[in-house]
Amino acid sequence: MMLFRDKDYTQRALKRMEVMQREMKKKHFRTHCLKRLKKASGRGSYKKDKVVVQRLYRLIVQSQAQRIMLYLPLKTEVDLYPLIRQLRKEKRELYVPFMEGKSFRVVKYRYPLEKKRFGIKEPKDSRQYRNKKLDIAIIPIVGLDITYRRVGFGKGMYDRFFEKEIKNINKTVFVARELCYSREIVTNNHDVKADILVTPQNIIHF
Repeated sequence: MMLFRDKDYTQRALKRMEVMQREMKKKHFRTHCLKRLKKASGRGSYKKDKVVVQRLYRLIVQSQAQRIMLYLPLKTEVDLYPLIRQLRKEKRELYVPFMEGKSFRVVKYRYPLEKKRFGIKEPKDSRQYRNKKLDIAIIPIVGLDITYRRVGFGKGMYDRFFEKEIKNINKTVFVARELCYSREIVTNNHDVKADILVTPQNIIHF
């Protein structure tokens, strides 16, 4: 009996060590990617963003998407405001994250906007949308690994949101000014996984 207990303890210890090692790899990978994104967000970022926005718009039109989740960009993220303006003209339903605790809920994009935690803008009016189904969710990434899962800023907000809402999201699209890619697994099973990746260089369907 003691032998089995020792074996179980060893297996649990090895599992914990594996998780810790992966988290360290993810942390180093994130730091590396953020440096690259910061560099890519200087001169020439306007042209890169324009290409990504055009590709996203074509994807939305081809998918006949009406209910779209986007984000309000930070400096290192692709600027989606030109896309938002175009989609509003077309009367498509736009939704954005509204932070609550360690996660967020999705609210309709509407003015006025105000800056909240982490410098992220949100609609001041936080009423939740009624229709839970989303045709496309457009998500910024810091990096991506070989499993096509997302490495973000490390807050876990998108992971928690998707854990609850993935069944209501038809298509998940990752975007970045520059792809930072790991050929080894640095993510976990709970990290958000992409259907499509859009960068200035490529559009890839997984």
